[in-house]
Amino acid sequence: EDGMFTNILNFGRTSSIIDKKLDRFYTTILPRIHYSVKNLILEATSIERILLVGDYPNLAFLEILNFGQEIVNRYFTDNSALQHILKYQITELVLHNHDKYSTKTSLKTYITHVYAHIMLFQNLKQLTIVASSINEYPPLSFTNLPSTIYFSSTLTVLCICVFGFDDCLLLLDGRLKQLTTFIIQVHNIYKASFIRSSMDELKSLKCFSLISYNMTYDYEYLVLPLLRRMTRLEKLTLCLRIWRDSFIDGTHLSNEFLDHMCELRTITFYISTEGMARDSVYRKSSDDIQKAFTNIKYGPTACFIDHFHKFEAICHVYSLPFTFTRLEKITTHFPNIVLDTVTHFLLFDITLMKHEFFMRISRAFPMLMRLTTVNTMIQSWNRNELKSDKNPFNSIIEFSHLISLDLRRANTDYVVQFLLETRTYLPCLTEFKVNYNDLVFVTARFARDATRRNCFNVKQFIFEKQIYYSKDIYQYFPSLL
Repeated sequence: EDGMFTNILNFGRTSSIIDKKLDRFYTTILPRIHYSVKNLILEATSIERILLVGDYPNLAFLEILNFGQEIVNRYFTDNSALQHILKYQITELVLHNHDKYSTKTSLKTYITHVYAHIMLFQNLKQLTIVASSINEYPPLSFTNLPSTIYFSSTLTVLCICVFGFDDCLLLLDGRLKQLTTFIIQVHNIYKASFIRSSMDELKSLKCFSLISYNMTYDYEYLVLPLLRRMTRLEKLTLCLRIWRDSFIDGTHLSNEFLDHMCELRTITFYISTEGMARDSVYRKSSDDIQKAFTNIKYGPTACFIDHFHKFEAICHVYSLPFTFTRLEKITTHFPNIVLDTVTHFLLFDITLMKHEFFMRISRAFPMLMRLTTVNTMIQSWNRNELKSDKNPFNSIIEFSHLISLDLRRANTDYVVQFLLETRTYLPCLTEFKVNYNDLVFVTARFARDATRRNCFNVKQFIFEKQIYYSKDIYQYFPSLL
């Protein structure tokens, strides 16, 4: 038997034909080689039929695809027949979490029923929890956990999403003394309410990644003091949206924390600074900002500035190549560049967005999966154009990978722009967030043929109010769940 084959088994994402062959593998081969398996990758639905066929005495690495709360309830509790493996044996755990975080999610219940059980794994050295879809999974919050429940002190690598900056600070309070890699996404960065931030150096930390897509007003009070504690850092990743009195540039980064990180080798960042454009500070050009990065020794950078009205401006600075998956609050002044890593995108402007602009967006973000458009300006004063199926632009825009579209804060014109097949093609659209009255108008009460194709695969609507689905809706949207 091949050593590499028996050491690492990958049962993730198999086809139905392969599944039939695997049934024989599970029953005849796996029981004979289970003692050699060290690494295991499997679908959540296969946990029982794979892990119960043997003892797996050498299994240390476990990766679960399509993980969710129901898996914890079945296998991660004290009554589970798999406790001897999961709780005491696994040292590296990777979870692809498919649970969706929304306003309806009870964080207290989720944290108690999911995170509390994961934190009881006694020999974990590496824990990685990532989203398995375009949706974010429910974040961890220590507010809803007893102070006695905490991660294993043996952790060296932790990748997780948390609710607030308090939770980030608690994970760096000194109990995880062996932690060398800390990758964290924080939903909200605001002043810590119930803990006092330590000022001790984080001497063991070599790799740190901080991502937060919501605006923070407390960058100086929270983020900077934390970064200054990381004196031995070798790799740093930052993705932040900041409201402050002046743009962040290379001089700021160097003076505030980079010059204190003597062992830093790599920095990857995207930082947008937003504020009121009331003085000369916010009248700086992209070239002015770019010049301030000439002394940064960690690689090339780029910058663009949006003055989307005379009272407000946004400066976007980022390292090259661009590696992040989300961009927020981008306007029609977006430069002619291609960012093929971006999957989530929010457009915002107070001036009209023309057909040509959306064509440019489709080319700039070829892998886009989720798009939100915020714009109340009409595209045309000729209201007859909204009812016309013709395309005056002689070009059809295609968003090949777009799964989710949010037009709840957009003018009716943009619903026409995206649904009319003579203007836009959306072959993968399954989630549509839109105002119900706009949808009724644009689809001519669910009878318009020219908008039918882009509606064919829609499985879920999110309206501004609760709607009773009529027979006409189900006929017009045949994939609706």
